[in-house]
Amino acid sequence: MHIDSRPIAFFDSGVGGLPYLEAARRLMPRQRYVYLADRAGFPYGIKPAATVIELATAAIAALLRRENPKALVVACNTATELAIEDIRRANPGLPVIGTVPAIKPAAALSKVRRIGVVATAAAAAASYLTDLASACAPDCVLVKRGDTELVNFVEHQFIVSSHEERLAAVMPAVDAMKREGVDVIVLGCTHFLHVADAFAEAAGPDIAIVDSRQGVVARLASLIRPSGVVAEDSQADAMYLTGAGGFGPVYGGFAKRFGLLQAGTFAS
Repeated sequence: MHIDSRPIAFFDSGVGGLPYLEAARRLMPRQRYVYLADRAGFPYGIKPAATVIELATAAIAALLRRENPKALVVACNTATELAIEDIRRANPGLPVIGTVPAIKPAAALSKVRRIGVVATAAAAAASYLTDLASACAPDCVLVKRGDTELVNFVEHQFIVSSHEERLAAVMPAVDAMKREGVDVIVLGCTHFLHVADAFAEAAGPDIAIVDSRQGVVARLASLIRPSGVVAEDSQADAMYLTGAGGFGPVYGGFAKRFGLLQAGTFAS
C-alpha cells in the first residue's frame, strides 16, 4: 500500500473551520491534519472581494510552503464564495475543497419552503447564495442574514463564554429568522458551527439547524483515499496562525479544545 504521510490542510479566516477538521478526523482518524487561522486578515466577512482573495491566497501559500499538504479544505464560506477559483488556479494539482452552505439539505427538510441562512455580511450580500438557492431550492424563499457581531463573538469570546452568553449571542439571528417564518436555518458561516447547539436550543424543535460538515468531509475522503493512510509515527495535528504574537488564551484555548499542537505563527 502506498503511504502518503503528508497532512490534510484546513484554512479559515479564523477558528471557524475547526469543526470541519474535527469531522474529518472522526471519519479518517489515521490522517494527519494541519490548520491555519488567518488571524492577521480576520475578519473576511466585512472586506471587499479583492481583499479577501489577496489575503486568502497569500495565507494559503505560506501554509503550503510550510507543510506541503496532499489536500486543502477552504473551511470558510466567504473565502470559498469569493476566492476559491483563485486558490485553485494558484495551486494546480492540489485537491482544493470549498465550503458551500447546505442549501440543498435544507430544502429537503423544509416543509414551509422558507429557508434561512445566517452568514457573514459579505456572503449574505453576494449573489452566490441567491444563485445557489435558485439551483438547489428553486421553490423555496431564501432569507439571508449577515451577522458580523456573532462572527466576532465566536472568534474572540466563545472559548471563555458561558452557556447563557452563547444563547444570548445567537438570539438576534434566531429571532430574526422566526419573524420570517423559516423552518430551517443554514449555518452559512463556519464560525457558527461552534454555537450550533445554542442555535438549536434557541430555535426550538420546530426549526431545523443544518450545516455542511458531512458533505465537505465526504468529498474530502473521496479525493484522498487513493493516497492511502499515514504512517503510525506521524507528527501531531497542528495549528498555525498568521500575524505577530503568540497564541494567547483565546487561540491557545481553541488549539487545546481541538487537540492541536500550537505549531507557530508566520507572516502570510
